[in-house]
Amino acid sequence: MQMFDRPVNLREQVRRAYLNLGPYQIYLKEYPKDQKQRKFINAWFKMFPSWLEYSPTTNASYCFLCYLFNDKPNVRSGYDAFTVKGFNNWKKVNDGKNCAFLNHIDSSQHRNAVTYSENLLNQATHIGNVFEKQSQEQILKNRLRLKTSIDVVRWLTYQACALRGHDESTNSKNRGNFLEMLKILASYNDEVAKVVLENAPYNSKYTSSDIQKEILDIIANKVRCHIRSEVGDSYYCVMVDESRDESKKEQMAIVLRFVDAQGIVRERFLDLVHVRDTLSLTLKTCLWNQLLQHKFDVQKIRGQGYDGASNMRGKWNGLQALVREYCPCAYYVHCFAHRLQLALVSASTEIIPVHQFFSNLVFTINVVCASSKRHDELQKAKADEIQKLLDLGEIGSGSGLNQVRTLSRPGDTRWGSHFKSVCSLIEMFDVTRVVLQGIIEDLSHTTHSQRGDADTAYGYLQSFEFVFILHLMKELMGKTNDLSKALQKKSHDILNAMELVSSTKDNLNTFRNNGWDSFFAKVTFFCNKLQIDLPDMEAPYTSTRYRPRKKDLHVTFGHYYRVDLFNAILDKQLHELNSRFNEETIELLSLSSSLTSKEINVDEICLLVEKYYPQDFSDQEKIQLRYQLEIFNIEKSKNINLSGASTISDLCKSLVDTKKRETYYLVDRVIRLILTLPVSTATTERGFSAMKIFKNRLRNKMSDDYLANSLVIYIEKEIAENFDSESIIEEFKNLKGRRAEL
Repeated sequence: MQMFDRPVNLREQVRRAYLNLGPYQIYLKEYPKDQKQRKFINAWFKMFPSWLEYSPTTNASYCFLCYLFNDKPNVRSGYDAFTVKGFNNWKKVNDGKNCAFLNHIDSSQHRNAVTYSENLLNQATHIGNVFEKQSQEQILKNRLRLKTSIDVVRWLTYQACALRGHDESTNSKNRGNFLEMLKILASYNDEVAKVVLENAPYNSKYTSSDIQKEILDIIANKVRCHIRSEVGDSYYCVMVDESRDESKKEQMAIVLRFVDAQGIVRERFLDLVHVRDTLSLTLKTCLWNQLLQHKFDVQKIRGQGYDGASNMRGKWNGLQALVREYCPCAYYVHCFAHRLQLALVSASTEIIPVHQFFSNLVFTINVVCASSKRHDELQKAKADEIQKLLDLGEIGSGSGLNQVRTLSRPGDTRWGSHFKSVCSLIEMFDVTRVVLQGIIEDLSHTTHSQRGDADTAYGYLQSFEFVFILHLMKELMGKTNDLSKALQKKSHDILNAMELVSSTKDNLNTFRNNGWDSFFAKVTFFCNKLQIDLPDMEAPYTSTRYRPRKKDLHVTFGHYYRVDLFNAILDKQLHELNSRFNEETIELLSLSSSLTSKEINVDEICLLVEKYYPQDFSDQEKIQLRYQLEIFNIEKSKNINLSGASTISDLCKSLVDTKKRETYYLVDRVIRLILTLPVSTATTERGFSAMKIFKNRLRNKMSDDYLANSLVIYIEKEIAENFDSESIIEEFKNLKGRRAEL
């Protein structure tokens, strides 16, 4: 839309918004050519940084300033070349004194536009300030008042607290967090008290909801600009996930993973975008809009991290396929933490006794923790047990020891909660039985159904099979719990993650082959201690669930528990881990694995570059890479700092610390490309966890921009803390015309 088509009273606000964003200067690897094979050159941006713009849609250049101050249609020929139609006669640019860009600078239209832009940004010349010139003392008061509001907004956002109150009138007993915090600051500082709240001018209190949102928007945009500067010209990975918020809106979280100038892997939360639906095309459009809005080069994308949903991973119409149409080297990696959870879920649901065990586990916990009275009885019974053990001297006392805990319910989406639930039941097994026995015997205060449920749950706890699977699940999930936590760290590179998976599989395989005797002895000791009947392992096992292959085959209890449960559950778990984390099917990871070995396989790394990253290395660089790798191999064995790097992340940082990055810049480029590949989408999940804190039942009408800005500041707090209030005030002043001078 041209400026003369906009309402007159909105033009100044639109111009300020555009001036804050600056000219649209997109750097493309290859610009479109015209019929005579001429094209736009990005070096022109450096020659004319303040006004030259380029549109990839129309393949034409425009004048940023002339467009902003073009208040009426031009009737003279050629005056609309840089504002409406666009200029694309590239032949006339490099034409010495007749250069079209130089001629445009000398035109009166452009000179007037430059003058208008300078006057607009100079608030001192604003007409409102000309008629009402304020003293320097009043300006300092205005800035102090605004600085106080900025500090309060920022602190409350760091703590994920609501800004507004239900009733903010002067007669209200609770005017909301923002105003109450201002009141506290004013009580400790007389200078602040003189300029805020009732002592502030009516037209510049800086306490309205609009002012609060403007402050949030400024800080959030400064955080996003900092992230953009951190990425720079580096390759980066996009990680996307979507979830519903409290108001049933579908929100898409966008996280960028990259390696910064110090060689450290960063994962930054960029934005939260409301999407109409979860179709792959919708997600791709929103993702592209956000990246281009913040001036990211989409052709620098070298990785994609999503979950395993079909709209994400689809090879033909999924989001990863749509992104790879523009970025062929943006390889998709299914979230490792999500893979692990799927493997655990599959192992639990496909083994019938395990599936029934978790159903019985949830049922038992629900019966015991169904009411506050039973919960209190459970904790009292545990406290009595601890006191008894202390008196007998079986346990020691100390700070933090022998805490009275409770049973934990397993969650559907967090497999780690199942491990916590299993451990809590083992720890409180005996007192749980005591509470259930009390419910069964309490005829006056319980119903028939309650006593029946308690009796059923008590029967589960007295079953040897339930106890056996309970301990087996603790061992199994305990061995994978560390892997699950490790995969959710931001600093992990994909090679290190594959090594962790391999170590976990070896640990499970060792436990499967050699751990039966020690495990069964532990279960037997537990049962004897709590007086749970043990079956005769040599006796024939009979069950309607077990069907032998031959009628004359006699299966003993020992065979059933060792082969049909212990071995079967571990075999299923190993099978799932092998199928979902198969290194042989991921050739890219296999080829890059030698980077962390004592001697780098030069042929494999060169093959990796040739096959997976041909666009990122020229033919000459591919030849030179081989020689750099050969020399780097020799120096790596001699340099302690380089040889001591155990992971590819450490190797990348060592190259920066030892200042070898410039020498082996091609090796460094390969390492950074590998590190860009994501391990998990845990950062996006953390974003959704923060979203539930901000947008809860009492704050379910937050606008999308307000929510997104709050999350960016809350999650990237370490960046937001670096911005001083003065810089925020300057941007606030330039955002639009203010009644009070700042």
